[in-house]
Amino acid sequence: MSERAISVPKKILITGGAGFIGSHLCERLLSDGNDVICVDNYFTGIKDNIAHLMDNPRFEVMRHDVTFPLYVEVDEIYNLACPASPVHYQHDPVQTTKTSVHGAINLLGLAKRLRAKIFQASTSEVYGDPEVHPQHESYWGNTNPIGQRACYDEGKRCAETLFFDYWRQHGLRIKVARIFNTYGPRMHPNDGRVVSNFIVQALRGEDITIYGDGSQTRSFCYVEDLVEAFVRSMDTDDDFTGPVNIGNPGEFTILELAEKVIAAIGNDSKIVNMPLPNDDPARRRPDISLAQEKLGWEPTIDLDQGLERTISYFDKLLSQ
Repeated sequence: MSERAISVPKKILITGGAGFIGSHLCERLLSDGNDVICVDNYFTGIKDNIAHLMDNPRFEVMRHDVTFPLYVEVDEIYNLACPASPVHYQHDPVQTTKTSVHGAINLLGLAKRLRAKIFQASTSEVYGDPEVHPQHESYWGNTNPIGQRACYDEGKRCAETLFFDYWRQHGLRIKVARIFNTYGPRMHPNDGRVVSNFIVQALRGEDITIYGDGSQTRSFCYVEDLVEAFVRSMDTDDDFTGPVNIGNPGEFTILELAEKVIAAIGNDSKIVNMPLPNDDPARRRPDISLAQEKLGWEPTIDLDQGLERTISYFDKLLSQ
């Protein structure tokens, strides 16, 4: 009798797993048949994001702050731990930097001990206010290292440095992805990000607040597309480390986004202009040619589709 191959599920650690993106990643990796350990200190993550996963026997949750060492046995690590919106990361900027830097050191040390593959969720903020458009991975960026956004921007840049030093010095298997503006269900309603801000304001019948004249541009990637890219990145050969841009190359002004939200919700919210924050990037759009080449990936959900799903989520949330 021939022996039947047995598929052994991977044990996967996801830090920041109760957050907006992390919860979707937990969901995806569980659906693929893996064992998932979700780690979160619930600073921005919330238990409601993962409540529907609690009955899954392959799912485990730990309350833990990644600035302290963590001891678990896993095959892969996805590091998503860090507040990602200006409202949250500027609340305690020192802790934000610690989360990126100390968190990376602790998780890289864990990966080194386990010889595990490790993924770093970096950010398009490493490009700062870019002088190159669209942004490609070889661009070193234009950041202010002492500004109000530096706790996040420079923290993520330093985390990338640590990942590549562990790769060069210890031969660690690393993956680094730079996330461009992501949106979708489970965004925090008070996170201060432009998509959630506009949707919540419009659903409440309030004026929509635009900082500056609204001519600054962003590219918006739906969370389902982003998670697909994460999984594909982790599954690439070990010689591909990244960094790789993950985002939707469709470029919209903030004013265009506001108008789309108002039209989709169908109310008469007015647009109100406020002063532009310091170091706010004027343009942001990813060059995703590397992701297309190495991951065979490109986004499939356009902004209108994604906004419809996200508005539906917030409409139900606000009516509870």
